[in-house]
Amino acid sequence: MSNLQVPVRGGRPNGNNSNTTPTTKAVILVGGPSRGTRFRPLSLDLPKPLFEVAGHSIISHCFAAVTKLPEIREVFLVGYYDESVFRDFIKDSHRTYPNITIKYLREYQALGTAGGLYHFRDAILKNRPDRFFVLNADVCCSFPLAQMQQMFTEKDAEAVILGTRVPNDAASNFGCIVSDAHSKRVLHYVEKPESHISNLINCGVYLFSTDAIFPSIKSAIKRRADRPRLVSYPSSDALDSTYLPPSRSDRPDEDDDGQTNEVIRLEQDILSDLADSRQFYVLETKDFWRQIKTAGSAVPANALYLMKAFQQQSSELAAPSAKILPPVFIHPTAQVDPSAKLGPNVSIGPRAIVGPGVRIKESIVLEDAEIKHDACVLYSIIGWSSRVGAWARVEGTPTPVREHSTSVVKNGVKVQSITILGKECVVADEVRVQNCVCLPYKELKRDVANEVIM
Repeated sequence: MSNLQVPVRGGRPNGNNSNTTPTTKAVILVGGPSRGTRFRPLSLDLPKPLFEVAGHSIISHCFAAVTKLPEIREVFLVGYYDESVFRDFIKDSHRTYPNITIKYLREYQALGTAGGLYHFRDAILKNRPDRFFVLNADVCCSFPLAQMQQMFTEKDAEAVILGTRVPNDAASNFGCIVSDAHSKRVLHYVEKPESHISNLINCGVYLFSTDAIFPSIKSAIKRRADRPRLVSYPSSDALDSTYLPPSRSDRPDEDDDGQTNEVIRLEQDILSDLADSRQFYVLETKDFWRQIKTAGSAVPANALYLMKAFQQQSSELAAPSAKILPPVFIHPTAQVDPSAKLGPNVSIGPRAIVGPGVRIKESIVLEDAEIKHDACVLYSIIGWSSRVGAWARVEGTPTPVREHSTSVVKNGVKVQSITILGKECVVADEVRVQNCVCLPYKELKRDVANEVIM
């Protein structure tokens, strides 16, 4: 690390040629299997970044945004899933974008959003990029990366964060940004504040100068190491004279700078310091944004991406008709009866079968699922290979697509607004399922509402 030359601040290019385009890379943070528990039961069978919304995996939407910037030739996925998880995605991405190198960097344990960047700093800094994007994979938005780059250059910035406005009562659930209204410089950043400070929140998309972010993470690690620690010793009667604190060489998680690799997070440990000491700016997006945290949040994310595709007149979407209320995505291998009415905001997955007279609205039907004749599916996710019987009704509760919560209160109990059937569930003929989360391999033979079916 010490013999790597770090580029100059603000994205100014190396060398004497001032017309050289600044080199830029991108990092997509994918998390790991101990994360995404709120995405169950869907994440029981598929890692959350690979779950499909609007016909493409969540991570594909991030990657597609990165590929629109021609100067980005190298993309890293950072997380602690097994290497095999993203193998097919990387192969497909290589095939589609042969000029972009994409690599998966696996953490040996959860290191946090900043800890993972620092652990793989040598790979990120190879060929001395001036700056790099960091995208959280569980974010659904239009990813205005070109605008972030433009602000980075115009402001001679060291960091740019993407921000958006949310209702005041929802702001404290996110990282809050206080910025100068004129210059857009970030003055203060607090992760999930206890009291209201701002309704401008962190969208989880960043552009960092390489010479600003890594020293900031290093100093955060040093502060953590220097902090006094409470050490618990055995009681005096059990204290053996041979007991000694572990020596430096016995500590397994130290890197080559002698720093302990603990969980270091951008949001809690880094951004506040950047606001105090660096040229840190916020680009406020007026376009759509939401997190994909819970399984139910995949439905509004699906709607947002479908609406974006419809506005761009994407050829992937089904043609509007009396029975197709746009936007609707139907996989080429799916079978949809001409009398079925779909939309708006519906995605039908590979090899799914939709029978005659079916009505589907604001829902995701996954691979190999079957919806039998005259069934009704509203505000729901129908899991892989699940079956919905004839005249059955599977429904959730409508929530505004820009609402950041996917839970509602029914009879004084907080329940998921979206009904979710896990893998290979069966809903019998004429059964009604409302506001339920059903774990995989269950069969529902009677009406059920406001329950988690285990």
